[in-house]
Amino acid sequence: MKDTLLLGIGDYGSSNVPGETVKTLALGSCVAVILLHPKARVVGMIHVALPESKIDPQKGELKPGYFADTGIPALIEQMKAKGCNGSNKNFIVKLVGGACVLDPNNTFNIGKRNLVAIKNILWSLGMGAVAEDTGSNISRTVDVDVDLGRITIYTAGRENRTI
Repeated sequence: MKDTLLLGIGDYGSSNVPGETVKTLALGSCVAVILLHPKARVVGMIHVALPESKIDPQKGELKPGYFADTGIPALIEQMKAKGCNGSNKNFIVKLVGGACVLDPNNTFNIGKRNLVAIKNILWSLGMGAVAEDTGSNISRTVDVDVDLGRITIYTAGRENRTI
């Protein structure tokens, strides 16, 4: 049985441990930003809840992964400490989540706001997503196999899919 690095809301983590899986559960409006660094064989993921830390700067310092603007740079730094050297262009980026759940009238549009903020931050870092499974009104669970870099998405009542 494989070991799993399980990430909750606002958590981020990375692994270069053979046989390990990085996983997060129940992405509604939250977004999993997944970074793969094939050369260093490191996988990273962040479970972003909100786009900007300016609404709660203290939380942004205590739990940077909760916000896109503080979490993405923190994850990149953690991965660089594990050998992901060189340009940010060496990372492969994939996105999962950003749905509209529990907000049928799109009053807050958190999922869409998260996606826009994440894409803007990635762009400012010279990065962009090569694949995504985002939007709609479904909850998603996602895991990444460290050995293969394979990303599997699980949604109740649907076939599992990979990106």
